[in-house]
Amino acid sequence: MRQLITVVITLALLAAVPFTVLAAGHEKAQLTVVHGVPDLVVDVYANDAKVLSNFTFGTVTDPLALDPGTYKLAIRPAGADPASAPVLSAEATLAAGQNASVVAHLDANGQPRLSIFVNDTSPVASGKGRLIVRHTAQAPAVDVRAGGAVVFANLANPNEAKADVDAKTYSVDLAPAGQAQAVFGPVDLPVAAGAATIVYAIGSIEKGSFRLVTQVITGLGAPPSHVGTGGGSAANATLPLTVAVLAALLVLAGSAALVRVPVRIERRNLR
Repeated sequence: MRQLITVVITLALLAAVPFTVLAAGHEKAQLTVVHGVPDLVVDVYANDAKVLSNFTFGTVTDPLALDPGTYKLAIRPAGADPASAPVLSAEATLAAGQNASVVAHLDANGQPRLSIFVNDTSPVASGKGRLIVRHTAQAPAVDVRAGGAVVFANLANPNEAKADVDAKTYSVDLAPAGQAQAVFGPVDLPVAAGAATIVYAIGSIEKGSFRLVTQVITGLGAPPSHVGTGGGSAANATLPLTVAVLAALLVLAGSAALVRVPVRIERRNLR
């Protein structure tokens, strides 16, 4: 009987392993594309396949679900020959489950460039939201202020700054680093609980195209303190293992029942 138990459990565990690996291996990466170059309508390509057409300044896409791997990104004027030289190009390596953003924007000198950011999707505490500000505009280093107080100091192109803050609406303005006079704002900026609010400064202050655009990633609330069944990729990946073990236990229970029944019948026949 002990040998039967060992064999059944071993087979159940082995049967579950391929499904666990399959679930983890097929997790997609998420890529958001942000257009921050004024006066340029473009098509966006990934590994020579067009993924966005007639992409305009100030647009933030919904996340694109992509297989993990390395992608050659290329940006061409809208309608241009796919074989023509791109105006911008870069290479991005995306891992399974990773959340990233690629931004076409101006550098501090007004030249177009591509920048790639990996988004922080770690949990935030209850009642908090994550504020991320990315300087992707033709502008000098700035202080980012909320309600007149400096939140991020001396933020320069093409860097980012982030902090977990109370979830509420903030009155935000931008000032040249170390100076009191704002060059943009104030504007109202809502930061939602359990989410990352990503703010991109794009365009050019000098040429009057400067603006802020936002990307929001939800579902970052802290996990509950009690043990639950879960519903994410980790829970889904281990589900076949749980089912297999339960199935093994049921088989064992059935085997035990089959052993006991004949014994009872034999005893009755002996009387």
